[in-house]
Amino acid sequence: MIHTLPPQTESLHPDGLHCLGRWTSDRARATPERVAVDDRGVPLSYGQLEDRAAALAGALLQAGYLIGDRIATVTGNSADHVVLFFACAKAGLVLVPLSWRLSVRELSEQLQLADPALLVIEDEFATLARAAAERAVDAPPITQLGARGVEVEVPSPRHPTLGTGGESRTTRGVRDDDPLLMIFTSGTQGSAKAAVLTHANCFWTNLSLSRIAELTSSDVVLAVMPQYHVGGWNIQPLLAWWVGATVVLERTFDPGRVLQLIADRRITTTMGVPTNYLFLAQHRSFARTDLSSLTHAIVGGAPMPEPLLRTWHARGVSLSQGYGLTEASPNVLCLPDEDATRMAGFAGLPYPHVEVAVADPVTGEQRDGAAEGELLVRGPGVFAGYFRAPELTERALQGGWLHTGDLVRRDENGYFQVIDRLSDVFISGGESVAPAEVERVLFEHPAVSDAAVVGVADERWGEVGVAFVVANASRATDEADLLAHARSQLARFKVPARVRFVAEIPRSSAGKVLRHELLKQWRDDVVPASIPFSEEADR
Repeated sequence: MIHTLPPQTESLHPDGLHCLGRWTSDRARATPERVAVDDRGVPLSYGQLEDRAAALAGALLQAGYLIGDRIATVTGNSADHVVLFFACAKAGLVLVPLSWRLSVRELSEQLQLADPALLVIEDEFATLARAAAERAVDAPPITQLGARGVEVEVPSPRHPTLGTGGESRTTRGVRDDDPLLMIFTSGTQGSAKAAVLTHANCFWTNLSLSRIAELTSSDVVLAVMPQYHVGGWNIQPLLAWWVGATVVLERTFDPGRVLQLIADRRITTTMGVPTNYLFLAQHRSFARTDLSSLTHAIVGGAPMPEPLLRTWHARGVSLSQGYGLTEASPNVLCLPDEDATRMAGFAGLPYPHVEVAVADPVTGEQRDGAAEGELLVRGPGVFAGYFRAPELTERALQGGWLHTGDLVRRDENGYFQVIDRLSDVFISGGESVAPAEVERVLFEHPAVSDAAVVGVADERWGEVGVAFVVANASRATDEADLLAHARSQLARFKVPARVRFVAEIPRSSAGKVLRHELLKQWRDDVVPASIPFSEEADR
């Protein structure tokens, strides 16, 4: 069932030139019959997407939602969620996609912070979402997503409010600086924060991506990133809908199914985190899957081990390392296709419309030329700030630059390599050790399927590294073997003091190592106060 538009829908006519609500309108006029979304075999054309999004936007406005009101969701990837996104874009509302992977407590905390006017849930996650909402103060009204949900009957908002300065938010169109997405950061270093991305942020980051990814209307994009991550929107899907391509939308990442989809649907491009590409390369069907249509693929979220890059390059896939973060909407650095093999392991150059700098982590002084330090970012893609957290926002944007907290190395030609999170770097005997650098070396050993390194307390050296390793069942190895390999490639102070074999490495849904969980595993075990490692005595 589709609503007809109410007589007064001023917000459906954007004031801003960069408002994303225009995109489906433009595509529906140009290519109404072309498939915009393939949701598990069910097609949604551009004409249908525009009709549904416009009708839903009108219904939301008619129900009393005002520009800036937040609509939170707990749902898997779906065409219905895409419709809701563009409805929010047209009506000036803010989509707040929340993770269904969270616990009830974590989800409730995010709901409390987001303070939404409406919570939209999917049947599959209804128990989790309702339990989280019950714990929140001033719980919002809840409705279902889908054919019998929000499009059929839009609930009244929990607390419609007026804009500042006496201006009613319903009397104007949507502007470029109005919020569009509110994305919670991964929270690997503490409590999650909600990053506010405006229409202009999303416009510019997609324009930047288009200058490198060069998507066209003939592309078929496979989208596997969850839509509660910024990558689920701003790394390929939104650009695809801007240019009129088709997005094959997957709810979850299953390596066997992804390989089959690449071959059957003639997928031309995709984006994933290193873990995705690792699982695909390890799948029994990888060697015989027809990958000839996959002309380009992007990897981000964490540094990509060079051996894994070479595995994909050997199959003829131009797999390019990139770098971004939610607060930059997220696109910051990318390695052009022509450099993908020659510069394997690098995150590349700044995207167009993105300015970067390297600063001393201690003094904050910017460094010229070849340098190592914290990556700073500025440009129109940098976020508006953290929701209701002015002090955190001021700290992140001090001096007019976004301080990423990531340690990078810039070579003499301006190419960047991401070394690690500054907060993950540990000091061993007065020397800084970046876990990601040690992990790259461990990945080069044929018996290592996955690895992560953390710094642990040590009475002698202050901190030493412990490597958690998932071994390849087809290759024999042990601690001595792996440590010998590390010694052959690393300075002695970087070599782990211990290797612990585990069944899996805990990672966030964005593929980032959850080092605090590994540290907890280590501390929960009975370990000596100082790790004996006699061979390191002269390091």
